[in-house]
Amino acid sequence: QCSNTISIEMARKFSVEAAVQGETTEHEFQAETRMLLDIVAKSLYSEKEVFIRELISNASDAIEKFRLLQMAGEGPMDLTTDRVHNISIITDKVLRTLTIQDTGVGMTRQEMIDNLGTIARSGSKAFMQNLKDGGKVEPKDIIGQFGVGFYSAFMVADKIEVFSKSSVESSVGHLWSSDGSGKYSMQELADIQPGTKIVLTLKTEDAEFCDETNVRDIIKKYSNFVGSDVTLNGEKTNQLKPVWLMDPKEVDADTHDDFYKYVANAFDKPRFTLHYRTDAPMDIRALLYFPENRPGMFETSREGEAGVALYCRKVMIKSKADNLLPKWLRFVKGVVDSEDIPLNLSRELLQDSSLIRKLRQVLTNRVLRFLLERSRKETKSYMEFYKDYSFFLKEGIVTSNEQYEKEEIAKLLRFECSSLPSGETISIPEYTEKMKAGQREIFYLSAPSRQLAETSPYFESLKKDGTEVLFCYEPYDELVLMQLQQFDKKNVTSVEKEMRAVGEETVVNDDTLELKDQTDLTDWVKITLGQKAAKIKTTSKLESHPCVVTVEEMAAARHFIKTQGANFSEEQRYTILQPQFEMNPAHPIIKKLNELKTANPQLAILVTEQLFANSMVSAGLVDDPRTMLKSMNELLEKALEKH
Repeated sequence: QCSNTISIEMARKFSVEAAVQGETTEHEFQAETRMLLDIVAKSLYSEKEVFIRELISNASDAIEKFRLLQMAGEGPMDLTTDRVHNISIITDKVLRTLTIQDTGVGMTRQEMIDNLGTIARSGSKAFMQNLKDGGKVEPKDIIGQFGVGFYSAFMVADKIEVFSKSSVESSVGHLWSSDGSGKYSMQELADIQPGTKIVLTLKTEDAEFCDETNVRDIIKKYSNFVGSDVTLNGEKTNQLKPVWLMDPKEVDADTHDDFYKYVANAFDKPRFTLHYRTDAPMDIRALLYFPENRPGMFETSREGEAGVALYCRKVMIKSKADNLLPKWLRFVKGVVDSEDIPLNLSRELLQDSSLIRKLRQVLTNRVLRFLLERSRKETKSYMEFYKDYSFFLKEGIVTSNEQYEKEEIAKLLRFECSSLPSGETISIPEYTEKMKAGQREIFYLSAPSRQLAETSPYFESLKKDGTEVLFCYEPYDELVLMQLQQFDKKNVTSVEKEMRAVGEETVVNDDTLELKDQTDLTDWVKITLGQKAAKIKTTSKLESHPCVVTVEEMAAARHFIKTQGANFSEEQRYTILQPQFEMNPAHPIIKKLNELKTANPQLAILVTEQLFANSMVSAGLVDDPRTMLKSMNELLEKALEKH
């Protein structure tokens, strides 16, 4: 602790008192450079705090260059000695300064003029190209690309001083100094250690950046995983390793738990962990977590933030990268790191939309494949996950514009089936494998419960044929399947639509009304119901139910009634829905109705209206069943007149 204090005091002193050896020389930025400097300082970055990220990245690059030159075996004097590498940051509220010092390769006088006197000339980029041309080592951990990061410090600093001494050439040190007004000065220094130190004298309004707590939070946010140790006022700040860059086989569960809590800002553990790397079709290092806890209100909201952070060469670019995964995967937490990501100058925005779309597609497909594997290999855990997160999968089907993606998500859905006991579920691919020969449609029925599904009038004919039907209990399930439309070239069809679509001849047998009676009754009911029903017919598809209502798209109709029904009058609703009223000519109520239409027309009218209302309720097309009470009481009153 004592040595840390001494080093801090020395650094503070050195920040103010440079051991000047040579004369000061004045230099001017080029006109274009002055203009760029103004842009960088005032409008390139959306957040002032990113200047700390940029300066730490530069320091990390300097250290990495030192290591690479050592590996390349190029023989300058200071490269042959071992050096403990670290990035030291010191805050001083009294002097309102922020100092960032590295033990890297340093700069000569000419390099300082070239790299600091010219904006958008990346010393790192030129360094990488030279190494590649020499064919000695592959510089993969160099961060800098654009040569503008250093100048971001002028957003917060009245004055910047750069002390540097090259490790490559036998040389003295130099001081580069500028207030960002268009000029800079150079001085020769004696008694300076190899490496680079940057001292920022902060503007009064930006004094927050010499506050230790604030600076520590910024370092942890952006630069927690740079390749060298980062100390703040003598205390190490970057404790975590970049787990996503490690070999997946070498990362244990405890490490994943700790990293998940950090990256997701969570207190639970990951339920599933997807850790993978690939070089084709893009260079991707991804570590994605699927939470164990149930999603909260903010997570389920479409306005919820993305959970994946974007890194490039271990430096955070965006903490909530909303274009790396589709919106419906916002519950996934983790990190994606790719050297192929096209960044703009500020390293904040993603350029080249075609590459980003490609990255998004690759990641989405990998997540879907991973979840499908979990559903097969860890069925119990997957079903627990599905119970909590199926909402997001279904949202994906509704919002996706790609049929391929819809069908890939659909493989993850689970529904009860008419052929299975209550509580057991089946996937859509499993349903298609069990389909009867010649069956080209996947049938589903939406109902609030298993009991109502099994007693539904729409299910009767398919049940009699032995055709399996998927049961959907969530209100939005039928909208999801309606949006899916097809799976494996098979139509996904609601049983209500199937009942309406299939043509049939009028059936007459010993149990039904005669053909003439059926025709007369449908004509009479048509007059009685008027505009309520678009069409009246008899059907042989019903057994225990007297009648049923069908519409062209039942799911859309129910959604319309729930969301917009109150905005329309009853007559307008019937005009929009175009309900078809179908009667069972073998049912006792329909037979009795046929007699009543002549024997007691008033009672027959009340019975007909009640049968139609019952069918609308059964179809889920009545938002408030209390509206039926008046007509029901009238019917009871008429029926009880003779008693």
